Amino acid sequence: MGDHHVRTRRRGDELINAIHTAVLEEVAEVGVGRLTMDGIGKRAATPRTTLYRRWSDPVEVLLDALRHLHPVEEPTPGADDLRGDLVRALRLMVDWMLSPAGRAVAAIMTDPRRPPEVTEALFERVFAERGGTFTGTVLRHYAGHGRFPAELLTPVVTDIGEALVTKHMIDASVPPDDTALGAIVDQAILPAIGFGPGRPA
Repeated sequence: MGDHHVRTRRRGDELINAIHTAVLEEVAEVGVGRLTMDGIGKRAATPRTTLYRRWSDPVEVLLDALRHLHPVEEPTPGADDLRGDLVRALRLMVDWMLSPAGRAVAAIMTDPRRPPEVTEALFERVFAERGGTFTGTVLRHYAGHGRFPAELLTPVVTDIGEALVTKHMIDASVPPDDTALGAIVDQAILPAIGFGPGRPA
């Protein structure tokens, strides 16, 4: 028995992944206010002591999982497919929103009892560190390549795509498909940076 136990012990990445999965399932079920090391440990089949060796409290485990699983857009290096890159960035956002990590973030943001420091840490240590918004990464890349004036990138403009995707997710019972994402890009984001119907990107 002892020998078998040693062989099946999870190490390194495999253990971290199991703990990350467990904390996302746990927060979805009990909410961020009732997250405990015991609950995470039980779900990950890992002793609490193992968790404490790496993290000081359950929120730290959660933030680590969310940072680790946050997608980062990689725009076309030559900055020559603005529309395609914007649609892909929004598709990445939709896929993330439907994933356990995205659902956990939604649960945190809609939890009226969430501690304000959790929201702050989420923005500082997950979103900001991982490139901010989805389309923002693409837009800054293209502005940096001189495709349009950088001063057009106001906070409103870098939020348009995310806001409309979020509204679609709230209003419709199905996630936006590529046609819907293309419409957001063509009718809202591109015109905001000077590419209207008369001047395609």
